[in-house]
Amino acid sequence: MLDIGDPMKVEVPKLDDLFRRDPLLRPYEREIKRRYGCFKKLVEQITQAEGGLDNFSKGYEKFGIHVNPDNSITCLEWAPMAQALFLKGDFNDWNKVSHPFKKQDFGKWEITLPANADGSCPIKHMARVKVGILTPKDTVEDRLCPWATYVLQPPKTEGLAYQQHFWNPPPEEKYSFKHPRPRRPSSLKVYECHVGICSEEPKVGTYLEFAKNVLPRIVKLGYNAIQVMAVMEHAYYASFGYQVTSFFAASSRYGTPEELKEMVDTAHSLGLTVLLDVVHSHASKNVLDGLNEFDGSDSCYFHGGSRGVHSLWDSRLFNYSNWEVLRFLLSNLRWYLEEYKFDGFRFDGVTSMLYHSHGIGEGFSGEYHEYFGLNVDVEALVYLMVANHMLHELHPEVITIAEDVSGMPALCRPVEEGGSGFDYRLGMAIPDHWIKLLKESSDDDWNMGGICHILENRRYQEKTIAYAESHDQALVGDKTLAFWLMDKEMYTHMSKFSKPSLIIDRGMALHKMIRLISHGLGGEGYLNFMGNEFGHPEWLDFPRVGNKESYHYARRQWNVVDDELLKYQYLNNFDMAMNKLEDRYGWLHNGPGFISTRNDEDKVIVFDRGGCVFVFNFHPSKSYSDYKVGVGVYGKYKIVLDTDSEEFGGHKLIDHSTDFYTRGHSFNGRPDSIMIYIPSRVAIVLAKVD
Repeated sequence: MLDIGDPMKVEVPKLDDLFRRDPLLRPYEREIKRRYGCFKKLVEQITQAEGGLDNFSKGYEKFGIHVNPDNSITCLEWAPMAQALFLKGDFNDWNKVSHPFKKQDFGKWEITLPANADGSCPIKHMARVKVGILTPKDTVEDRLCPWATYVLQPPKTEGLAYQQHFWNPPPEEKYSFKHPRPRRPSSLKVYECHVGICSEEPKVGTYLEFAKNVLPRIVKLGYNAIQVMAVMEHAYYASFGYQVTSFFAASSRYGTPEELKEMVDTAHSLGLTVLLDVVHSHASKNVLDGLNEFDGSDSCYFHGGSRGVHSLWDSRLFNYSNWEVLRFLLSNLRWYLEEYKFDGFRFDGVTSMLYHSHGIGEGFSGEYHEYFGLNVDVEALVYLMVANHMLHELHPEVITIAEDVSGMPALCRPVEEGGSGFDYRLGMAIPDHWIKLLKESSDDDWNMGGICHILENRRYQEKTIAYAESHDQALVGDKTLAFWLMDKEMYTHMSKFSKPSLIIDRGMALHKMIRLISHGLGGEGYLNFMGNEFGHPEWLDFPRVGNKESYHYARRQWNVVDDELLKYQYLNNFDMAMNKLEDRYGWLHNGPGFISTRNDEDKVIVFDRGGCVFVFNFHPSKSYSDYKVGVGVYGKYKIVLDTDSEEFGGHKLIDHSTDFYTRGHSFNGRPDSIMIYIPSRVAIVLAKVD
């Protein structure tokens, strides 16, 4: 790691703000300053050597294959351990040695191909091309360019490894963006989605199908952002996009780069912020069509030896201290911002990056020494700091989200405070708790204090995105909330004309309540995975050998929510109403909720947030008349959302024409109170009437 001298002499611009926010960090001042010093020195070195992060993060403008103004071709690669490089492909009938690269400084290699005699480009659009590497073992091996922007899987008769196709369409075929980026939402409501499973049909969906058929659904539901998964090219479809092989190539399974641009632009036209699920925590071990062993060594982009291998994911780990690896990864982020107009990123596997143990076997009790000891991978942490700093400098409206289960302090505070610079972290403990309750406990044993603790347990002024379930729970081997609640009868009792079912009644009631309390209390943002809003009836499983390459479960059954005779529409209606109510009152950006009641005997939770009063009765059988509820403001209140409403498949047990007046009596820490009727397994939201 970089030597910065005495850390105590490093000035962190707003470190006192961090300590005022969390005094428990004060004992770790030296380490926080050391980390910031490493960040600062790295940025200074990049500025001195490369002219700044702006230039450094445009590596894609030089590396890889590029057409010059005179139609000649220049190709620049970094392969420090290679003895020689050769460019070959359709353009030279795959001659192995006719086009050698010239060796440059610092492990770089370059070749220029003059334009054809008629002035045309020597490599045609969509022509296949590869880089031949003379390895340290004196063998010539074919590799894909790490900066390839379009790769395709060949017909099975030609092998399984993806091949690079030079993407250089004529001007009239290039997509031109027509719509500006939307403003950054104050209340972030994210629809996590996967283009490949967007179709009802058992096939791979496309960018354009997603734009036409799914984006309007998302807007109607009231989400203001999409988080698109599995865009960075991955040779193994069943990896869900988490075994990336070509980092700069948008997956060709779903269409062309121009079609992805059209999808993003369409989302922008609908007011949707578009986030990319980015995987910089590890990479596929594939050699023929991945980064692994690009220069013939076991290192190059990765750590050599055991440090470069993730034992659980069977993948390669980046060397975040290497200059060219930093250029590659920072340029990768910049590429998707500039080329495809993504508005931000959800960083996958941040916990794995932050610790030398990669979080394997770590309990993370929350004791601060866990976050400032030798287990922390400071090189990876500094990379994340630089990435967030760069992104926010270049695009102030950008959004970055960390998938971190460890609870690293200051992860979501600005870099100038000594933080890591993320805008949000995922509240990963929340869905785990719901699944644990449904899996291990009866309703009678649910602990209201435990539910409140999980939903409130987040770092002060570090924004969290709450969610009841994500793609993790939808995958085969796990169960969605709908399946945990209703799988025994989902195939027989979801018709409006089915016989009454206690399982379906309970499942639909709790499905709505769990989502509402997670939305209302769990964070400063909210996330839902594609289809879960209506209780998608089956898990998600990609075609693989184990299921005979079936696409049956690699799709979304929109037909069940569109069918007016089925009950799935009720859950969908509720999800939409919940989001639209948040649009009106903005509780996600109005500070944390105040819990006034967490009664374990009654199974009742009451809190107020954003001018709304949320009341939940989780009791499986008891309803309460004249139940006293604390409120923050004197006046008249009305019900603005009721999980038991007819449009949500409820039993209409509550009279919405009733007004609730404060009584001049403080209660449970609130200055006033009202008396309400709250049936069992029902939640209501009340708001003050002006």
